[in-house]
Amino acid sequence: MRKKRERKVFEEIEVLDAGAKGKTIAKAPDGRVIFLSNAVPGDVVDIKTTKKRKAFYEGVATHFHQLSDKRVAAECQHFGVCGGCKWQHMGYEHQLHYKEKEVTNNLQRIGHLELPEVSPILGCKNHYFYRNKMEFSFSDSRWLTEEEINSDKQITDKLALGFHIPGMWDKILDIEMCHLQKAPSNAIRLEIKSFAIEKGITFFNPRKQQGTLRTLMIRTSSTNEVMVLLQIFEDNEIQRNLLLDHLQHKFPEITSLLYVINTKQNDTIYDQKICCYSGNDHIYEEMEGLRFKITAKSFYQTNSEQAYELYKIVRKFAALTGKELVYDLYTGTGTIAQFVSKNAKKVIGIEAVVDAVTAARENAVLNAINNTEYYAGDMKNIFSSEFINKNGTPDIIITDPPRDGMHKDVVNQILKIAPAKVVYVSCNSATQARDLELMKNKYRIEKTQAVDMFPQTHHVENVVLLKLRSQ
Repeated sequence: MRKKRERKVFEEIEVLDAGAKGKTIAKAPDGRVIFLSNAVPGDVVDIKTTKKRKAFYEGVATHFHQLSDKRVAAECQHFGVCGGCKWQHMGYEHQLHYKEKEVTNNLQRIGHLELPEVSPILGCKNHYFYRNKMEFSFSDSRWLTEEEINSDKQITDKLALGFHIPGMWDKILDIEMCHLQKAPSNAIRLEIKSFAIEKGITFFNPRKQQGTLRTLMIRTSSTNEVMVLLQIFEDNEIQRNLLLDHLQHKFPEITSLLYVINTKQNDTIYDQKICCYSGNDHIYEEMEGLRFKITAKSFYQTNSEQAYELYKIVRKFAALTGKELVYDLYTGTGTIAQFVSKNAKKVIGIEAVVDAVTAARENAVLNAINNTEYYAGDMKNIFSSEFINKNGTPDIIITDPPRDGMHKDVVNQILKIAPAKVVYVSCNSATQARDLELMKNKYRIEKTQAVDMFPQTHHVENVVLLKLRSQ
């Protein structure tokens, strides 16, 4: 029989810092780093380890001898169980400090980059209720608390509509009040759950692959439109229409009421047919007079107000004069491309997702923009010398890749083209630093600016302006 590894306990350890993925950092007596998930820098705690590696431990604080002055009371009743807002117990000014520090550390330690004076991180005006999109899951066997498990009482209310427990694909935490999306999000979610229970509409079981209601998506927009999408596994037309009719009557502010019948094992909807039950099949976002059509499958920055601030920084860094040919790599639905287009001669957007490119073209027509073009294809393949020869050599490149950063072939192509400026937007400063290290012999970092898009979490965006070194 395999011997169970003994967990270490360290007493009265001061938490020193905050690091990647929202973990906080302490030092064990043996010199190893300890990564914690439930403490704040400045806390003095007893720690029980959960994992041991050659260079570090992972652990949890089991007793608090002294609480940090950086602590605040968490707003949400689900904090500590729900994995969505891991930094709610830290004052917002301290969240900003550690986000900015992480970006700077990544650029210097991973990328070995020389930085100019770093612009202070741009904080978010709204610390709560800032998200325009939320996704919830149904379950017929919700996550139970330790108190419930240890109780002698029989648990009868096992239905849940909420979020996955971190790391557990089949366990859903039932959510009463979420502080991330503005009204009527909470009211809609609670009404759906209540009505479904009343009418006997079944909730999904991912292990058994059975049940009617599977997921719920709610989008709210800066134009005060509301989209609701119900994902259904086992369809019962009578029950489905009963629920949708009830929502339509109860919440007349819903402007786009949709459903999708998805019998796959996974709940992704991008290959599924979306059915419009009432209203439009889209809502609109608006930014500086531009309107963007958002469908159920559209990608759009999930913090509308802060996306505007982010795009203004991108435009400021680009410093366009109206004479430049701009390439917007990973253009998505063309939001950045269209936002900067009035200051450019022409903007060419490249994006892998065909539906996103279709939306970008539609949005350009909607906004009467005639100096943008969009192309669909795998970035490392389409962004070729042949493409450059056909469409022209860019004066400026704006790139906003996914979390994995840019493929090395894309980086090499940028170096080959050698535009005068590159504006690199990133949601992962570690992969951004990796890419920038490949470019540092040809480009210098002129400016860097972190932007907080997601208060109460460790996530942060960063914008870097690169200028070609003199030959």
